[in-house]
Amino acid sequence: MAEDLRRLVTCESPSADLAAIARSADVVAELGSRLTGAEPERIELGGCTHLRWRFGAGDQVLLLGHHDTVWPLGSLDKHPWRVAGGLAYGPGCFDMKAGLVQMFHALASLPSPRGVTVLVSGDEELGAPTSRELIQDEARRCASALVLEGSADGGRLKTARKGIALYELRVRGRAAHAGLEPWQGVNASVELAHQILALAELGTGPDGTTVTPTLMTGGTASNTVPAEASVKVDVRVPSVAEHRRVDAAIRGLTPRLAGAGLDVVAGPAHPPLEPDSSADLYALAEEVAAELRIDPLGWAHVGGGSDGNLTAGAGTPTLDGLGAVGGNAHAPGEHVVLEHMPVRTSVVVGLLHRLLGA
Repeated sequence: MAEDLRRLVTCESPSADLAAIARSADVVAELGSRLTGAEPERIELGGCTHLRWRFGAGDQVLLLGHHDTVWPLGSLDKHPWRVAGGLAYGPGCFDMKAGLVQMFHALASLPSPRGVTVLVSGDEELGAPTSRELIQDEARRCASALVLEGSADGGRLKTARKGIALYELRVRGRAAHAGLEPWQGVNASVELAHQILALAELGTGPDGTTVTPTLMTGGTASNTVPAEASVKVDVRVPSVAEHRRVDAAIRGLTPRLAGAGLDVVAGPAHPPLEPDSSADLYALAEEVAAELRIDPLGWAHVGGGSDGNLTAGAGTPTLDGLGAVGGNAHAPGEHVVLEHMPVRTSVVVGLLHRLLGA
């Protein structure tokens, strides 16, 4: 498994480099074909390469992962593949190339993978712009979805993920000379300051909804009243109901300054993975762990999104975080605990046995 992981990690695959993604897809395809005996279907959407294996009808379990990473080409020069102290290091090893290795080794351990569909996307780190509909369509075909993303701290499974919604709030003001007659203008930056405070008040705390103003722009010159200003807004919600509340509140913002105008532009959104979607699968995973005589897996609710948000949003029961145990995703020192890889694989095998009736 470590050697398979080395092959994947040393083929760099930044999401935005479509040529690199295509090369990585070749390496993933070789791994999957060698371990399952079946060639994948290559699906190119917007130039991005995704891979799909369908065994039989493939309508019982969707195994979901991605082979793209956030690391740019050349990252191996500063963060090379290495194994030390039982840990494997390298760009993308934890998020989520080790999960792909575990996925295919789990399939190789089954008497038959009939009933399973495997989908490995190439743009998860970008928010699945080309694979979104593909993932949701595959999820609707299947009775359940297992996501081989890296685990939460301590190896815990991810039984809930906040939904993600991105917005841009644009303010329209009126320009004027800042020294001669600023009162003739409508200061878009001042209006934006009022709106940023209103946006921040929509959050409910770290464990609930977070509404975070991020990138701000405004003005054209230091001696001119700004006629335009804008802010990007990152929204994370634990439930569909909270998304509706925040969406209505953002769209309902009103100007504080006379003569100012507001425009709201909604960006990409991921629905939440709510606890009810994962509850039965999580209970089954803990049963498998008990039968394997390993410690309880544990659960976590996390703020980051994954393709599992999309499968849950499609109405398919989904369990996430079944992949590697490790840490430092997207950061120097990203690593995987090698001794846990076969253990986590055995949990997936046990789940598949039960879900497939094998």
